[in-house]
Amino acid sequence: MTGLLESALADLLGRFHAGQPAALGQAISLVEDERPGFQDFLHEVLGGGPNAARIGFTGPPGAGKSSLLSMVAMNCRAQDEELGIVAVDPTSPYSGGALLGDRIRMSDLATDPGVFIRSMATRGSLGGLATTTKEVLDLMDAFGFDRVLVETVGVGQTELGITAATDTVIVVLVPESGDAIQAMKAGLMEIADIFVVNKADRPGADRLVKDLRQGLHLRAATALESSSAHHDFDPAQIINKSGKEANKLAWSPPVLSTVAQSGEGGEDLMDTIKAHRLWLEESGELEERRRVRQRVRIQDVMDRELRRTVWHSDAVLAELDQALDRINKGKDTAYSVAGDILDRLLR
Repeated sequence: MTGLLESALADLLGRFHAGQPAALGQAISLVEDERPGFQDFLHEVLGGGPNAARIGFTGPPGAGKSSLLSMVAMNCRAQDEELGIVAVDPTSPYSGGALLGDRIRMSDLATDPGVFIRSMATRGSLGGLATTTKEVLDLMDAFGFDRVLVETVGVGQTELGITAATDTVIVVLVPESGDAIQAMKAGLMEIADIFVVNKADRPGADRLVKDLRQGLHLRAATALESSSAHHDFDPAQIINKSGKEANKLAWSPPVLSTVAQSGEGGEDLMDTIKAHRLWLEESGELEERRRVRQRVRIQDVMDRELRRTVWHSDAVLAELDQALDRINKGKDTAYSVAGDILDRLLR
């Protein structure tokens, strides 16, 4: 690292620790674009460990994820919480950047000095998140926000990456035919901590709530052979218990109804988010989820650095060019060549 680069990163680090929002934005760009020195910067700012509560919003397009996130954010701001928000948008086919649709729908929050919003383009990444969304969430956590909210791009059945990035996953559905079945097919029944049927003033909302609760009940009955109905879940049973009592209770994903545009159902949702957070802390699940998150992060970093090492090596590229002729003549295969390259790198 050159002296000039070190000086620039040191200046950015100082302004980041001073709590300057502009420095956070510059740090996110540094990480998102994987510019020189971004790993060193992350190493410097992430030493304190995670502190912020991280909440993910996922679900199909048009479910009202942005509106629901905004409703939650407004409730958090009413309690003087400072928020970081990441909205993952589709990539523009022209600029390669985010289309900013979610940020436009959060215009009421954009001018709030207690809220920092960042849009990220998927850039071809699957799982509903951008390639460096997890690192950006880490930066927001290190910056000192009380809560960090993230919304996935909303492309259907590939939204499972949110589980490795957040503490609480809220799956948002709407009363259109087939959503309950789609949720089961997409694996959303397994990743959801809270189900929200948004736009509950539409026809079919009650039926969707009923179908989801029945599906959850059947899944629990199959797994445990005896279970109380999920629709009997009361968040107060978690809130009113503490310590060992709370530890004995397993979390059953509740199904809530909201109309985010009007704020209807907001209080119940906030109570349930609070209940889930308390359960995470008291049961030890929060620590376990963070351990899993860090394991995934280490694997991601190693994968990225291995690719960088391999494809920036002149020796590897030269060997690859020579191997192409052997493969075309039937004397070698892609698998044997890849194995030889890996063996040489790992010696």
